[in-house]
Amino acid sequence: MVTATKQGIWAFFAFLGIMLLHGLAILLFTRGFLLTRTELSQYSKCNDIDESPCFPPNDHSNRSCWTKPVVNRLVIIVLDALRFDFVAPSSFFAEKKPWMDKLQVLHELASQNQSSTKIFKAIADPPTTTLQRLKGLTTGGLPTFIDIGNSFGAPAIVEDNLIHQLVQNGKRVVMMGDDTWPQLFPHHFVKSYPFPSFNVKDLDTVDNGCISNLFPTLYEEEWDVLIAHFLGVDHAGHIFGVDSAPMIGKLEQYNEIIKKVVGVLESQNGPGGLHENTMLLVMGDHGQTLNGDHGGGTAEEVETTIFAFSSKKPSIPLLTTADSSSCELDMHGRRVCVDSIQQLDFAATISALLGIPFPFGSIGRVNPELFSLAGSTWNQEMSTDGDDQSPSEGNSWMKDYVNVLCINSWQVKKYIDVYSSLSLIGFSEKDLLYVSELYSKAQELWSITSKTFSDNSQSAFASSPLQKRQLDAYSAFLESVAALARSSWTEFNLRMMGIGLCIMLSSLYLHVFLIRRLDKLCGLQSSLRDNSRKFFGFSFACILVMIRAWSFLSNSFILEEGRVASFLLASTAILQLRFALMKKMMLFEALVLCLLVPLLRISIELGQLKQAVSSLFLKVDPSKSLGIDNGSQFWVYVAEFLPILALTIVAYLLYKCISFNPTRGIAKYVVFGSLFNYLLIPLHWALDSDILKERVLLGVVNANLIPRVTYAAGLLQLLLLAIDKLIVREGSSNLEKRTIAKALALFSAWSSTIIILFGKQGPLVVLALFIGGWCLIRLMALGQDGKSDYSGSSHSYALSVTQWSLLAVCMFFCTGHWCTFDGLRYAAAFVGFDEFNLIRQAVLLTIDTFGFSHILPIFGLPLLFACCYPLKKNKRLFSLRLCQVYLMYGLITAITVTFTMLCVTVQRRHLMVWGLFAPKFVFDVVGLLLGDSLILLSAVYYIL
Repeated sequence: MVTATKQGIWAFFAFLGIMLLHGLAILLFTRGFLLTRTELSQYSKCNDIDESPCFPPNDHSNRSCWTKPVVNRLVIIVLDALRFDFVAPSSFFAEKKPWMDKLQVLHELASQNQSSTKIFKAIADPPTTTLQRLKGLTTGGLPTFIDIGNSFGAPAIVEDNLIHQLVQNGKRVVMMGDDTWPQLFPHHFVKSYPFPSFNVKDLDTVDNGCISNLFPTLYEEEWDVLIAHFLGVDHAGHIFGVDSAPMIGKLEQYNEIIKKVVGVLESQNGPGGLHENTMLLVMGDHGQTLNGDHGGGTAEEVETTIFAFSSKKPSIPLLTTADSSSCELDMHGRRVCVDSIQQLDFAATISALLGIPFPFGSIGRVNPELFSLAGSTWNQEMSTDGDDQSPSEGNSWMKDYVNVLCINSWQVKKYIDVYSSLSLIGFSEKDLLYVSELYSKAQELWSITSKTFSDNSQSAFASSPLQKRQLDAYSAFLESVAALARSSWTEFNLRMMGIGLCIMLSSLYLHVFLIRRLDKLCGLQSSLRDNSRKFFGFSFACILVMIRAWSFLSNSFILEEGRVASFLLASTAILQLRFALMKKMMLFEALVLCLLVPLLRISIELGQLKQAVSSLFLKVDPSKSLGIDNGSQFWVYVAEFLPILALTIVAYLLYKCISFNPTRGIAKYVVFGSLFNYLLIPLHWALDSDILKERVLLGVVNANLIPRVTYAAGLLQLLLLAIDKLIVREGSSNLEKRTIAKALALFSAWSSTIIILFGKQGPLVVLALFIGGWCLIRLMALGQDGKSDYSGSSHSYALSVTQWSLLAVCMFFCTGHWCTFDGLRYAAAFVGFDEFNLIRQAVLLTIDTFGFSHILPIFGLPLLFACCYPLKKNKRLFSLRLCQVYLMYGLITAITVTFTMLCVTVQRRHLMVWGLFAPKFVFDVVGLLLGDSLILLSAVYYIL
C-alpha cells in the first residue's frame, strides 16, 4: 500500500512537471510570436500642422485646424455584423437569397440622390471581432491578434484615436447601444446610454435602448457626433444563422429605423436648420458567416458596408472612380452604384470631414468618394456669382482634396519615422527606404503643384492633370505604407520563439524517457522482434502521429484537419478489421468501428458547412441546411425525437455498465444521479419545442431552471467523488472493476452538463463516443497475447492509445467546432443564464468547446487499460501502467502542438498567419494545457 502511494505521488509530480514545462514553453513562444504592435504615446495636435509642408503660408489663417470642417454634425449608426449582401441589391450577386433586398430605403436613396448618397463595400482587416474592429476604425491602424483575448473585457484604448481627437477639439460625442464603447473610451462621451452586449440570446434589449434614445437625441442641439451601435443582427446570426426568420425580421426593423432617421435629417436640412450640414453613416464593423460567426478572415467575415448620406446636397456631381465603382439595377429597376473602401481609411476620412487632427497612428488614406459627398459643399460657400462654375468648382474640390491628401501623407510619414525609431524592431531599412523614396517623389511634385494654388481659377483648371499626378503620387505612397504594415506589422522575437520550441522538444524527450523508464520499473523490456504484429502496430501508430503532425505545415491540411483525422482513424479501423478476420474474433466490434467512422466523417462534413449540424437541432428549419423538401414534417419530428432516443440509449448503456460492474461506494449513486439528469434534459428541450405549441410547461418551469439544476448536480457529483477519494481507503482487490466504476462515475458526472450545453446534438455525439470507445476497448485485445497479467511493454498498446486520440480529435470537429474563433459556439455560454458574467461564461464556453474532445476522452482513458488487462492485486503495476497510458496520450498531443509551433514559426510571414495559423496555435496550446491539467487530475483520482 505504501509503495502504491509512492507511485501515485511520483506520478503526480511527474505530470505536474510536464504541465509546468509545457506552460513555460508556451509562455516564451507566445511572447515571441503574439507580440502586440508597439502602441506609441504620442497624440496629434492642432499646432502640429505648422510643421507640415502642405499649406502655403497665407492659407493657414483659413484653416480651423488641419483641414477645414466639411460637415457640422455626424450620425454614425453601427449595425453589428452587417454583411455586404444585407445592403447591396441582390442583382450584385449570382443568386438571390432570402435575406437580401430587405434594406430598401438604402437602395432608394442611393438611386435618387447619387451626388449626396453612396453605398460602399467596406473591407475589414482580420481578425473580425467587435473589439478589434472598433479599435481599428477609431485608431486608423491595423488590429493586433493578441487583442482577441480582450473581446469579453475591453480595456480602454490608450493610443491616439478618433474619439479622443473629437473630444480634444471641442466636439461633443453622444453614444448609445453596445457597452463596448464606454469601456474602450471611458469619460469621452457627454452622454452615453450603454446596454449589456454579451447575452447573444437577447435580440432586442440593446436595439430597443438605441431606438428609445436615438430619435429624441436627433432633435437636440447638444452634440456634434452621435454613435448608435445596434446588436440585433449580430445576435440573431449567432443564435439562428443568417437564413432565419429572426434575422430577416431584424433587417426589416432596421429598414424602418433608417427611413425614420433620414426623414428627421431631411426635415431639418434647410438653411439654418439643425441638420443643415449633417452626414449619416450606416455601417457594419464586420460581416458574418452563414452560421452567424465571425472572427476569421474569410470574405463573408471581412466584407461589410458603409452607407453615406449627406443632408447638404453638393452643387457638383459626385466624384466617381471607374475602377472601384460598379452599378446594377435593383429589384425595382433603380440604378444603384457601389464603391469600395478600406476600413483602414475610416479614421483619416472622418477626421478630414470634421476638420480635426488625424490620429497619430493612423495609416489610412482619406477616401475620395466618401470625402467628395460633402467636400464639394466648400464651393457652395465660396461661390458668389451666378456664372456656371462647374469646371472651376470641380477643380477647386480637386485642389482641396490633394491638399488634404498632402496632410494625410505627411502625418503617415511622420508616424512611420517615429514608430521605426522608438519600436524595438520597427520596419526594415529596405522597406523604409522604399516608402521614403515614394514620399520624396510626391513632395518634389508638390513643390510644383502647390504653386498653382496661388493662381486664378483658369490657371488652376489648366493644371488639373498636374494635380491628378500629385494625387496618384500621394496615393501610391499611402497604399505602399498600408501594404507594408499588413505584411510585416507584427514584431516576431525569434529568440523567444526558438527557446519555447526547444523547451517543447525537451518535453517530448521527457515523455519518451519516462515511458521507457516505466517499462524498466515493471521489469518488462520491449520485444518487438518476437511479435511482428506488435511491431507493426507500434510502427503504424508512429506513422499516423507523424502524418498528422507534419500535415500542420500546410494551410490546406489545417483547413482539412477534421477530414485528415477521420481518414487516419478509418485506416486503423480497416487494419483492425483485417486482424479480426485473421484471428476470427472481435469481428462485430471491428465492423461497428468501420461503420462508425464514415458517420463521423459525414458529421465533420456537415460541420464544415458551418451551419448544418447546429441548425438540424435548432428552431431553424433543417431542410434549408440539408436540401430536404420542407413540405414534409417528418424531419421536424426526427429532429425532435432522435436526440431523446439517443439519450435513452446512452442512459441504458450507462445503467447496464454499472449494473454489470457491482461495487460499493459513491460511484454507483453518482451514475444514478446522472440518469436522473438525463430525465430532466428532454424536459428542457420540450420548453423550446415547436411541436409543443401550447407550451404547457412554460408557465410551470423556468427555461433557465433545468440547466442550473444540471450544473449544480454536476458540481455536487464531482464534489462527492472528491470526498469519496479523500475518505475511502482503497484496497488492492478488484482493481479493474473499481477503476471502471470510478471512470463511469466521472464520465456520467460530466456528461449531463456537456449534453445540455450542446443541445439536441449532444446525445448523438455522446452515443458515438460511447460506441467508439467500446469498440476500441474491445479491439485492444487483438494485439495481446492471451491470459498473462501483462505480457508486453508499452509498445503493445501504442496503436490503441493513438486511436483513442484520433477519436477525440474527430469528436471536436464532428460537433461543428473548428480551430478559428468563429468556430466557438458563443450561445452555449448562456445556456441557463441571461446575464453576462465573464468567469462563468468562460467556463461554460470552455466545457462546450473541449467537452467531447478533451474532458470525456481523458477521464475515460483508464477504461481502455482496465478492461483489457487483468492485473489481479498488483496495484503497483496498475499505477505504473496507467501512468504509461497517460504519458503516451500526452506525448501524442505534445507532438502535434510542437509541430503547430514549428508551423507558425516557418509560416509567420504567410498571408494567412493571423487568419489561420495563429488561431490554430491558440486552440492547440489551450487544448494542450487543458489536457495536461485533466491528466494531472486523473492521476490524483485514479492513482493516488
